[in-house]
Amino acid sequence: MNDPHTVFADLLKGRVAIVTGGTKGIGRAIAEALLSAGATVAICARTAPETPVSAGGRQADFHQCDVRTAANCKAFVDAVAAEHGRVDILVNNAGGSPAVDAATVSPRFSEAIIGLNLLAPLYLSQAVHSHMAQQAEGGSIINIASVSGARPSPGTAAYGAAKAGLLSLTKSLAQEWGPLIRVNAIIVGLIETEQAELTYGSREAQEAIAQSLPMKRMGRGSDIADAVFYLASPWAAFVSGATLEVHGGGERPLFLDLVERHAPKS
Repeated sequence: MNDPHTVFADLLKGRVAIVTGGTKGIGRAIAEALLSAGATVAICARTAPETPVSAGGRQADFHQCDVRTAANCKAFVDAVAAEHGRVDILVNNAGGSPAVDAATVSPRFSEAIIGLNLLAPLYLSQAVHSHMAQQAEGGSIINIASVSGARPSPGTAAYGAAKAGLLSLTKSLAQEWGPLIRVNAIIVGLIETEQAELTYGSREAQEAIAQSLPMKRMGRGSDIADAVFYLASPWAAFVSGATLEVHGGGERPLFLDLVERHAPKS
């Protein structure tokens, strides 16, 4: 099947996009979609990708960057702007957390998780603001959030709190920085990635999760990339401060299973 974004190969032509954590998983899918749509794309991570990120006959520029430090974020953004003359799109995708016990986890770990999932998007947004605010076309910032920020997140409490903060940050920046800069968020549901087993367990467990969702499958990186493509495009010109939920209909409430399990037998 042909890449659907090639149908709109000129839609983002001349636009310069930054995707953090763009070397694998969801971030790579986002970078590839933007490349297919004609954008120039710069990606960053702490280590280079094993294979170049490319699509549509173009290749993403890789920059090594630990986004948890404000100075690193500014240097990265300024380097992209200096090379390409502008920055039009920022996708704050880098994030994540392993499961930990909230009662015993170290302060240093919690600070690192909040730094990566909340402070880094703020630092990067501040860094692109100085460039986007000077452009007649402004710019678009897209924050990759999570269902963990919209419901309890046992086992990843700091991560969930950071993603909840990211949703609040999205709305606040949209208010402060309009009309030139649009700021939106995507609430990502349960997604298949290269390391799905680390998050969801065995293939059997993943299939059970998939069958519990209304769409009867887990999400793919391309599903999130499509949402980013829309929010970055001129089609979303009046969309700012919005939260787009991409989760296949959402997780089934546990209480329904408990009610069914304990219902009187007829």
